[in-house]
Amino acid sequence: MHDTVTMFVNGQAMSGGELNDALTGARFLGPIRTAPRYRFYSFHDRFPGLLPTREGGWPVPGEIYEITYRDLREKLLPREPAELELSAIQLEDGRGSLSMVCRRPPATGPGIHEITAPGGWRAHLASSAPREA
Repeated sequence: MHDTVTMFVNGQAMSGGELNDALTGARFLGPIRTAPRYRFYSFHDRFPGLLPTREGGWPVPGEIYEITYRDLREKLLPREPAELELSAIQLEDGRGSLSMVCRRPPATGPGIHEITAPGGWRAHLASSAPREA
C-alpha cells in the first residue's frame, strides 16, 4: 500500500521559502512546470495561487515533492492560506500531481494581481522588491 503522493509547490513551500520546513520529511523530486493551463496570482506578495483556465494559461514553474499523506495532512495543509484549496493539476510532462489552487477566481484589486509570466513566484518577488537608491 502506497502512503505517498506527489505535491507540486510554487510559492513559499519551495526550497528556501518560509513553508519549506513542512516538507522536511518529503523527498524532493526536482524543479518542474505545470502544463500551460494555469494563470498565476499574487496575494499581497505573501503567497501565490494557481487558477485553472481554458485560455491564456502559462506553464508555472515550481518544485515537486513526494510526501506522505500524514505529512501533507498534518504539516503542510494546516499552514496553507484559506484562499487556496487542495486539487489535482497537470504537469508539463503530462503527469498529474496534487497542488494548492485558488478556491475561486481572485477578485483583482489592491494587493491581488495576476503575475502569469515565465519567471514564476521567485521572479515576481525579485521584480517587486524595493530597489536601493
